[in-house]
Amino acid sequence: MIGCGSIGRRHIKNLLSLGANVVASDVMAENREWVKQNLGVRVFEKTEDALAEKPDAALVCTPPSTHLPLAKLALEAGCHVFVEKPLSHNLSGIKDIAKLASRKKLIVAVGYNMRFNRSLAKVKEMVAQGAIGKPLSARLIFGQYLPAWRPWQDYRKSYTASKSLGGGIILDGSHEIDYARWLFGEASEIECMAKKVSSLEVETEDVAEMNIMFGGGAIVNIHLDFIRQDYARKCEIVGEKGTISWDYSKGSVVLYDADKKATEVLDLSDDPNAMYVDEMKHFMECVKGGKKPLVSLEEGEKSLALALKAKESAESGRTIRV
Repeated sequence: MIGCGSIGRRHIKNLLSLGANVVASDVMAENREWVKQNLGVRVFEKTEDALAEKPDAALVCTPPSTHLPLAKLALEAGCHVFVEKPLSHNLSGIKDIAKLASRKKLIVAVGYNMRFNRSLAKVKEMVAQGAIGKPLSARLIFGQYLPAWRPWQDYRKSYTASKSLGGGIILDGSHEIDYARWLFGEASEIECMAKKVSSLEVETEDVAEMNIMFGGGAIVNIHLDFIRQDYARKCEIVGEKGTISWDYSKGSVVLYDADKKATEVLDLSDDPNAMYVDEMKHFMECVKGGKKPLVSLEEGEKSLALALKAKESAESGRTIRV
């Protein structure tokens, strides 16, 4: 585990529960001490020292601006690699990572864990099977107050608050961008308005509103923020034959069938940690079996590229072709 902040700790716990042997590294002494005392794993200050233990795989759970250099280090050490989202803060160096992984016959996966959420996977299945016919429009929402994300940490010191580290709601909240691609395919154009509107002490945009045209014809609106005091993560998809509504917090999927004029409510509520466990199970299976990850390096690159197009649109005030 390279990086022992909140997501690194979660992955360590889950990997240990799945029977993996874990060593970790972190440049921050307080993180090293927490992991050592609470999770009982050996931890190093230098990544190179952890890689010297010859692990089968490395998870990169550090700020986005450091992802690719650390992924390269792990690949060179012969490790399969899992990189937390977003893949990076820009597209520079991704092709080199792809070539290195290919040459060494190693897997690179990217941590878009919402694809492992069981209720959202049901939405994906319904859309794919034509439950509402052709998707025409959708609204995806994510909002949560940044100081509540990691309450033990001063939010002003988090990478989310830092422009240089790859923070901001567009990159840090890019789960919605990724699962929009998962549901609707590739985008053709995007327009975005994003800026800092709150009194939070951050360098980055805290609200983003984007409209995306997808190749299949659907127009999708994505709202992201880290100023909302309560928590919201949900989506609504309107199709030619009905509507699907999904609420992450409730684990519910509601299908309105226009032909039957009937509404079906599915309760798929689950332990919030289950999708992270499933994500690690899948990655371990890929490492052992050599199969392609659900969220491959290529998929992670495409979601990052679309997020960066959103930032470009917000900065230029123009609609951007993808």
